[in-house]
Amino acid sequence: MTSTSPDAGTAAGDLARRLKRLDTLARLLEARWVLPLVRKPVGLDALIGLLPVAGDLVTALISLGFVVEAGRMGVGRWTMARMLGNVGLDMLIGLVPVVGDYADVLFRANSRNVALIRRDLARRHPRLGQD
Repeated sequence: MTSTSPDAGTAAGDLARRLKRLDTLARLLEARWVLPLVRKPVGLDALIGLLPVAGDLVTALISLGFVVEAGRMGVGRWTMARMLGNVGLDMLIGLVPVVGDYADVLFRANSRNVALIRRDLARRHPRLGQD
């Protein structure tokens, strides 16, 4: 019996819990409710983004939390760079009046970033999907 075996299982379990928490937060931010007018799932991100400039800055700061958490989870630099690009693009899209608010509903940076984290971690921790 090796000493790394239990730690590997614990690490995979911790990563899985963190991923689940990020998934839940991404859903809350991007797909919590379906509005009849838009007929697309929206979340707090789109609602907060309705506030001119300040709303987009606030949601960008929240999205940066995903990037910080990804760094703590050990994702690679390339993945983190792509995540930062998603956050930046989402913020820039949101700054465009009216059109940006609708485009913000379609471009789901947090969900994209969780998918990037998941792919990166699956390559680094093959046991992650087994627990």
